[in-house]
Amino acid sequence: MGWSCVVARAVALFLMLSRASALTSDIFAAGKSDKEILDNLLKNSRYDKRLLPPVDGVLTVNVSVLLLSLASPDESSLKYEVEFLLQQQWYDPRLRYSNQSHYDFLNAIHHHEDIWLPDTYFIMHGDFKDPIIPMHFALRIYRNGTINYLMRRHLILSCQGRLNIFPFDDPLCSFALESISYEQSAITYVWKNDEDTLRKSPSLTTLNAYLIQNQTIPCPIKASWRGNYSCLKVDLIFTRDRAFYFTTVFIPGIILVTSSFITFWLEWNAVPARSMIGVTTMLNFFTTSNGFRSTLPVVSNLTAMNVWDGVCMCFIYASLLEFVCVNYVGRKRPLHNVVYRPGENPVTQVNTPSISLYLADKSVINVTRHFV
Repeated sequence: MGWSCVVARAVALFLMLSRASALTSDIFAAGKSDKEILDNLLKNSRYDKRLLPPVDGVLTVNVSVLLLSLASPDESSLKYEVEFLLQQQWYDPRLRYSNQSHYDFLNAIHHHEDIWLPDTYFIMHGDFKDPIIPMHFALRIYRNGTINYLMRRHLILSCQGRLNIFPFDDPLCSFALESISYEQSAITYVWKNDEDTLRKSPSLTTLNAYLIQNQTIPCPIKASWRGNYSCLKVDLIFTRDRAFYFTTVFIPGIILVTSSFITFWLEWNAVPARSMIGVTTMLNFFTTSNGFRSTLPVVSNLTAMNVWDGVCMCFIYASLLEFVCVNYVGRKRPLHNVVYRPGENPVTQVNTPSISLYLADKSVINVTRHFV
């Protein structure tokens, strides 16, 4: 009786395996399309997208980033736009398929709603320029169950700069990505091939954004009120175009300051010319500096641009004040009958009454001799 039960069970198991093998070979037959293979792989009876891929230990998601474009609205902004391709790769043994199929990979772009995907989201950034749900993506499933998920993202980063030395600072822009639902005990994000820098597209375009350094690092391990989540961080370090600031700020400021010094070589009584130069340079500097400062972010601390503007205004105002003082002294009533002659500086003219009286007496004697 016992042996008959064992034989019956063995026969039943053999029949089940034969049927499964026939069904599997039928699923992955050479004539099947990738859509038919995916439809069979993703049947509700054998695949549930609500469950994590059944792997030993923690599910590892390999991440890589390819930079496509960098842009900034203007030279003084701390907002930078970054466009990149985000690639995520993981292993799901439920989606392995036989080598009988002639497809090296299955294009699952139309089945993405039926497949488990990492719920990756971005933190420590400014805003999205495109919809939060990616509109441009690619999804491939390989024979061994490896899934490659590629999406295009466009972020507006809020960067940090040292405005106390602006425009000689190097803004730092950062963003990070982590899972919103699964803690580190379930999912771990790692940089693919242990890359420490981002890859750049051969056709990388930049607009007012000059990238000098970038690095990819894991986020510092810290537990938040949400829990402990795996996180990856990207740091982008930009620099500013120094030539832009020299041509629009520093060189015009130097020209206006030196132009105000021209009054030192004019006659002290050339009031229209000296007043026009002094007032015009002052107004021009106020106009240019205010127009440029209106594009800068408002901060409460003193910046390098404030120091530059203050020093330039002090020099221009000092030259204007010199004109006022000299003109006032020159128009002051002379003492001891001293006559100021044109072309002489009234401030440095020596008051010599004895010489003046001597010259006056000598002229009277000469006139008397002439009439005699």
